[in-house]
Amino acid sequence: MKPRKKARSKKAVLLGLGLDNKDHHKRLTQGENFLLVGGSEETHDHMTEKAIKFNEKLKQRGKTLEQVSKDEFLDIAHDIDMLPE
Repeated sequence: MKPRKKARSKKAVLLGLGLDNKDHHKRLTQGENFLLVGGSEETHDHMTEKAIKFNEKLKQRGKTLEQVSKDEFLDIAHDIDMLPE
């Protein structure tokens, strides 16, 4: 008999990637539901602020990142001005 494979639970994360780093400083921030890599100090701080606000909105809705639909995700992203104009 083959051993059963464990069912993996879904895990979602917000991934932020900053590409405007000119000072060669390596920036990495990991938090609840997010991983942010790179960017200038300003960009990295901006990504961090948006990721934290996103998580606050999720908590207000009583949901986790894995539980939100695409429309809910976009609604939250719009509310916190996370989407490009």
